[in-house]
Parts: sequence; structure tokens; C-alpha cells
Amino acid sequence: MSFRPKLLVSAAVTIAAFTPSPAGATPQSADPDPVLLASGLEGASGSGVGPGGALFVTEGAVGRVSRVDPRTGAVTTFASGLPEAIAPIGGAIDVAFRGSTAYVLVTLVGPDVGGTDVVGIYRVDGPHSSTVIADIGAWAIANPPETQFDVPTGVQYALETFRGGFLVTDGHHNRVLRVTLDGDVTEFIAFGNIVPTGLTISGNTVFMAEAGPIPHLPEDGKIVSFGPKSSGATEIASGASLAVDVERGRGRDLYALAQGDWPLGGDPASPALPNTGDLLMVDSDGTMTPIVVDGLDRPTSLEILQNTAYVVTLTGEIWKIDDISGPPHGRSR
Repeated sequence: MSFRPKLLVSAAVTIAAFTPSPAGATPQSADPDPVLLASGLEGASGSGVGPGGALFVTEGAVGRVSRVDPRTGAVTTFASGLPEAIAPIGGAIDVAFRGSTAYVLVTLVGPDVGGTDVVGIYRVDGPHSSTVIADIGAWAIANPPETQFDVPTGVQYALETFRGGFLVTDGHHNRVLRVTLDGDVTEFIAFGNIVPTGLTISGNTVFMAEAGPIPHLPEDGKIVSFGPKSSGATEIASGASLAVDVERGRGRDLYALAQGDWPLGGDPASPALPNTGDLLMVDSDGTMTPIVVDGLDRPTSLEILQNTAYVVTLTGEIWKIDDISGPPHGRSR
């Protein structure tokens, strides 16, 4: 089957299999040194923090969620049997926990792209079993976006818990959805062609990364905020080339993950160029301070535990970056 969405979710969310970074390659750092924590994940994309403070990473290519020890890097299978990717991107793409229960966001597996599975949120019931709690694909087909699209079920990217349910970004349909545990889906906020990607939430405030439309210029890679009653988003900062995630650190610190330089003239489903991704701190003046510069290889997801960042990449690696906040002078929002 040929599958090539034109508008696509953007290179930022591509989770295809790519050539791994050269052995021994280490991202450049503006301060702390990144350390390779784990490798060998298949179709790695989203991540979340779960029971015991462990990292949980989706592997869309094999329909799996893996548990990663943040101290040792040991990888074990947490859940398998989820829908696998049938196109270069898709399958299990993000994971979030409510208490000790994991929920997995699954995308690009429906009949509109040649699949037979439900596009939506799956509750993990056991190591090899799960239950669909929300059919986002069916809702999307019945409620198409106002922006141009090629995939009726959308291309969902990020999953976050919110007010007893979830928020879900759809980078292809350019909107954020609210989903309840009973499976009700509603549009939380809609945008123009800005390609929403990662999310983090503080109380009623939602922070979101925008990859920006093709050609994914640095000034279009933004961090924005909004709330339940917002009619639009407020720009917090810009300058992240192909922004794919945002996370809170200590206090009010915010961090952005940028996939890097998009190849001009490339296919719309192309990721950024290898080894051009950045980890940045969001500054109060609307700029961003680089922490890891032009060295992360097509990152997709960011988690922060205490003062340590964990970055998941398309190549199936997890990089650990300690002491990211540094001294408080001038680096806190």
C-alpha cells in the first residue's frame, strides 16, 4: 500500500525506522553532557513517567510499551499486543498514566490507511491485553477539521492527563481534543496549520509545542499556552526548529525539544536532518537558551525527573542529561 499524506503531521512526528546514529556519536552540549541511557527501541516515539518514577516509552513498530529504568537504562516489556504501525509512521505513539493504569494513544492504523484497528486511546489491562476506551478515529471522521487534511482519522501525537480525562494533539488536523474515560471526544481548541505536537500541563494551563508548517522554519517552532476557556493560544517563546515537545522542570522552568533542521525540498513526511536536534530552556523574554545544541538525532519526546532530562529519539535511543537548570540567575521563567 502507498501511504503519503501531503499535509501530514509533519516531520516532527515521523516515527519511521531510520539509520541509527554512528557508534559513539555524542550530542554537543552547551553545559551538561548527554549520556546514552538505552538503545535498541523499535519505532520509539512517545514517553511518560509511571509507577516508581520509571520511564515508559512507546514502540510503534512492534505495538509495545517498554519500561526503562532511569538510573540503569535497563529495558523491560511493560505491555505488548497493541496495534503495530502499518505505514512508516503510526501505531502506539504515546503513553500516559492515571494512577497505576497506563493508557496508550494509537494512530494511523484505521481503514482509511489500509488498517483494521481502532485509532484512539487504549487502556492497558495486562502485559498482553488492552481495551479501547475512546475511538478518536471515528469521531474525527464524523467531525472533520477546518484545515486541509488527507487522513480522515488524523495523525495524533501526544497524550496527557487532564481533569479526569485526557488531552490529545492531532498534528494533521491541527487541533487538541479532550477525551473522557467514558470515551467521549470533543474539540478542546483548534488552530490553523501550525502542527501541534507535545503537551505538558500545569493546573488549568496547557503548554503546547508547535512544529510549524512546512518548511518548519525556526521562528515557526513555538511554545504556546492556553486553557479550557481560551479562544486561542498565547505565544510563550519561539525559535525551536521543528518543536516536538515541551516539559516543565523545577519551579516554573519550561523546556522545549526541537527535532532540528528540516531538509529543504524534502518529502512532507521527512524528519529533520540527523544530529541537528536541540534541548532548550524557555526564557522569560520569549527566547530559548540551548542546553544541548545540534546533536540530538531526531528526538521525539522529552521527560524531566528532578533536574535530569530524558530524550527519546527516532533511532530508538534514550539520552540522559543531568543538571539541566544550572544556576538560577537569568534562566528561570
